[in-house]
Amino acid sequence: MLKKIYLANAYGFSSQCSTLLHPVIKKLSDLGAEVWEPFSRCANLKLSSYAIGQKNLADLSQCDGVFAIVNGCPPDEGISFELGYAAALGKPVFLFRDDFRVVSDGDYPLNLMLFTGLPEDTWKTYYYTRLEELSDPDKALVQWLKNKLAR
Repeated sequence: MLKKIYLANAYGFSSQCSTLLHPVIKKLSDLGAEVWEPFSRCANLKLSSYAIGQKNLADLSQCDGVFAIVNGCPPDEGISFELGYAAALGKPVFLFRDDFRVVSDGDYPLNLMLFTGLPEDTWKTYYYTRLEELSDPDKALVQWLKNKLAR
């Protein structure tokens, strides 16, 4: 049975959405995940409707994990909320940032709170900066998808 992964992203607000998301969705699917992309799952709802938020929360609850694209300075506030919600649910979280801008002056490349859903000592194995890294067997995503990650 495929693990369902919620693809938190802000690309749905871009006219280039399919161009930006297709490589990520394909890579996650090729690794054996069933990808739940929120913009496509809410395509029949008005973009600014309250129902979208409720649908996203329901999907987050039903998914097995969350893969979040945290580009931006700072990352999108909706994604930040989704990450907090996923952490509260105890879902595994994987972060992807190929945005080279510096967003933090601390030990983490982003606001520390975005990392609170990751294990403290091994957070770097849950953090990705290149699409090619997603298939790295030494990193958490592949281990989780193959049921080799205790979490």
